[in-house]
Amino acid sequence: MKKSNTANTMLSSLPTSPTMSTQSLGGSKISLNSSTKSSRSSLPHASIKSNKIDHEIETILEKAKFYTSVCLGTTAILSVFTFLFLIPFVVDPAISTIIADYDPVPVTCIVIDHVYAEGIKNCTWSSCREGCTSSPNKCHQLYVNYTRIPFTDWEKNPRDLATVVWDVSYTKFLINSEGCGYPPTTNCSVFARQYGYSHIGEPFPCFYSRAYPEVVIGRYSWENNLYHLILSLIIPTVLFAISIGVLSYWYCPCCDNACSRSSRVYAEKFPTKEEFTNCMKCNPDKSISLNSY
Repeated sequence: MKKSNTANTMLSSLPTSPTMSTQSLGGSKISLNSSTKSSRSSLPHASIKSNKIDHEIETILEKAKFYTSVCLGTTAILSVFTFLFLIPFVVDPAISTIIADYDPVPVTCIVIDHVYAEGIKNCTWSSCREGCTSSPNKCHQLYVNYTRIPFTDWEKNPRDLATVVWDVSYTKFLINSEGCGYPPTTNCSVFARQYGYSHIGEPFPCFYSRAYPEVVIGRYSWENNLYHLILSLIIPTVLFAISIGVLSYWYCPCCDNACSRSSRVYAEKFPTKEEFTNCMKCNPDKSISLNSY
């Protein structure tokens, strides 16, 4: 009886490691399965997020392209209208000024007559007009004599007006080559007070046309005239060309194909030297034609 009790106690005292090991293995398998399942489930979420980000970027780029296209189209249209507007106000007067070939050195003039008239019939011409498109109802008509003596020489050595031989007498005097302008640079009342009324007979500097000697003006600058002409021609043209070029590159399929075409397309019709030598080594007895490629 003692032996049996001791045996039972020994059996009861044996470790239960096999059962514990199976339980731990099962738990590890469950944990591995759960981790793999969680990793597999996280992959679709990551791909969905990346797709959403790509879609948002594409929509932002499409919106930016749309608004940029609208701005470029508006710029092209405005540049055309601006150029058409500048032709009668800047381009044409600047070209006529260049053709008139004014002497850049001011000569000596005197106003000999000043007429103030009212009414369209009486104002067939005007020395100064505020606005180049409307017909004046009131006008100042100034007539001058001029000599080709430079005004700087006249100031250094004044002459007696009675003894001066005038190159051109009693000719029309204009404020500029167009005879008109816009405020605040052009004020006909100030112009009339500066040269007419009590200033009749006083020498002052003026510019005459070497192509048309009867044309005399009070304001002239070769640099300003050329500067305004270049700006009025270049700025609208460059803006129009850039706008149309970008829009054509984006939306014209012909331009896109022409820009993306590579010179390799034509070269790929024929085999390279290495390909030809390799084929000759593989098939030394057969004739290989270049057109087979």
